Amino acid sequence: MTTEAETHGNTRRAELLSIAAGLFAEKGFKNTTVRDIADASGILSGSLYHHFDSKESIVDEILSTFQEELFASYDAVLASDDDARTKIERAVHLSFEAIDKHRHEVAIFQNEADYLGGFGRFAYLAERNAQSREVWITLLDDGVRSGVLRSDLDIELTYRFIRDTVWVAVRWYRPGRKLTHERIADQYLTILLDGISHG
Repeated sequence: MTTEAETHGNTRRAELLSIAAGLFAEKGFKNTTVRDIADASGILSGSLYHHFDSKESIVDEILSTFQEELFASYDAVLASDDDARTKIERAVHLSFEAIDKHRHEVAIFQNEADYLGGFGRFAYLAERNAQSREVWITLLDDGVRSGVLRSDLDIELTYRFIRDTVWVAVRWYRPGRKLTHERIADQYLTILLDGISHG
């Protein structure tokens, strides 16, 4: 049974992670200090160490938690009985939903993965990149085999196009505005699957 103190501690920890994620996304991981996080949280730097032992631990928890959730969603798509086109559509929608719900986490990964990947504790970031590639290659291969996608499709090139055009949206998309992540995903899928020219 969770005590009131434990619940409060968990809530405070989540608040600190959220504040840190915003700072890492805005200023960059290297340019954000423990003191910056503490100041933004209204606590002393020393108090932050009651929750985390280092700045690296904070960003580690931010990225690992986000990616566990995202890839669990992708795995559910792959394991479903949906047809190939529907799986692609669901995966695209999940990606834009992640940008909407976890904008800071996505921005941190996009901006900092190469730097953080140089440290042993963040080796899983490269593994997640490889897993992401495998998800999309599988979806595209299934699409070609089922006849949903063109037989002459360059799978690797298409995967790179999807990767680079979906996640870059974190740089310009802002939640809560008229252009929702659902509408963006729908338009993206129209361009990707149906093209932009008549006929």
